[in-house]
Amino acid sequence: MGSAITERCLEALLARHGQCALLANVLTRTSRMLVAAQSGDWALVTAMENKRSQLIKQCFSSPVSEENSALFSEALAIMLHMNEELVALLEAAKANAAVRHKGDRGAHEAIGHYLDAKTGYL
Repeated sequence: MGSAITERCLEALLARHGQCALLANVLTRTSRMLVAAQSGDWALVTAMENKRSQLIKQCFSSPVSEENSALFSEALAIMLHMNEELVALLEAAKANAAVRHKGDRGAHEAIGHYLDAKTGYL
């Protein structure tokens, strides 16, 4: 997943069971989603988000125990940071798609003008 703090948190979660194991799965899935987003595989990000949402609901279907609260706080901070990175990548991809769409529309208009001009010569 990257940083030592993330690895340490993940190891601590995996050493426990129940909610902690679910949250470890959520962290791992979020990290994989980030890698997929970095490579532009938005279909995979979407598919993984659906499962991640289910895991989050399952994980928080009951209150977090006091003994796990500090670990959960750390894990959630890490997950929120990765989510912010995902959103930034999504915003960049949306901006790039908008630029490409505008360029495609401009090319389409240019082709249309060319065809109109060519028809006038025939």
